[in-house]
Amino acid sequence: MDNKNMKTGIMLGIITYILWGFFPIYWKLLDIYEPDVILANRIIWSCLFMVGYLFFTGKLRSFFSLCTTLLKDKQKMLYITLASIVISANWLIYIWAVHNNFVIQASLGYYMNPLLSIVLGVLFLKEALYPAQKVALLFASFGVLYLTISYGVFPWISIALALSFGLYGLFKKAVKLDSAYSLTVETLLLTPIALIYLFTFVGVDLGFAASTSWTDTGLLLISGIATAVPLLLFGYAVAYIPLSLAGILQYIAPTIMLILGVFLYDEPFTSAHFVTFTCIWIALILFVSSTLKVNKVRKFTN
Repeated sequence: MDNKNMKTGIMLGIITYILWGFFPIYWKLLDIYEPDVILANRIIWSCLFMVGYLFFTGKLRSFFSLCTTLLKDKQKMLYITLASIVISANWLIYIWAVHNNFVIQASLGYYMNPLLSIVLGVLFLKEALYPAQKVALLFASFGVLYLTISYGVFPWISIALALSFGLYGLFKKAVKLDSAYSLTVETLLLTPIALIYLFTFVGVDLGFAASTSWTDTGLLLISGIATAVPLLLFGYAVAYIPLSLAGILQYIAPTIMLILGVFLYDEPFTSAHFVTFTCIWIALILFVSSTLKVNKVRKFTN
């Protein structure tokens, strides 16, 4: 791989995860709106932005051709529909968590995501677990159990975020679409539902009546850009860097979220949180090291 392209990919990957890491600040700025209103608007404006992006990049015709092909494949349409449902659930839970001061729990969820993805791979794709991955899952399970026992409350936000995003990856893997096409299809499927929801339960103003200034209105309008741009950057990044490296870079986002939760939003970070996060970090070190080792062996044998 070209060294210049590799550097470009790394830079784009870092920028992407930094943007995702600072997402809580953006969603906090929208706290005058209810999470369901934000979600519906996010879907609608993401769809419009992506259609515009495909038009200006000359990909709209090929996108329509792709849609025609997909409509003839019931199984792929099922997976895309399921992917749309779980990613919308993920977005809603995340926005709700930020608005209700659960940024640390959201951070924990995205730390746990690759570990839950392993479990989904074993359950649905019959993938084999390496010894280090088994130990990693034990550490992660202990961490979650410890937090649950200490507080007497199951960390459902963390689990729900990790599980929904893991399922999203599982369904997308079955379809294998370009990230730009994928987001466009998903938001196209969801936009009619979002519009019906807003018109029925919110009103013809689509929720903008809650705005107290043009800034509030503008922030909600750019939710589509805020959603699509990092995803497009990520699509370019993974084209230039190995997936194993992308897998390491992904921990930038939850780390920033954790820092924001503790130091910016003053959320409680107790000894129980410390034990849980330590277990998760150990699990991730084991997971990443085993992944890199396996990839190195595969590269050598090939």
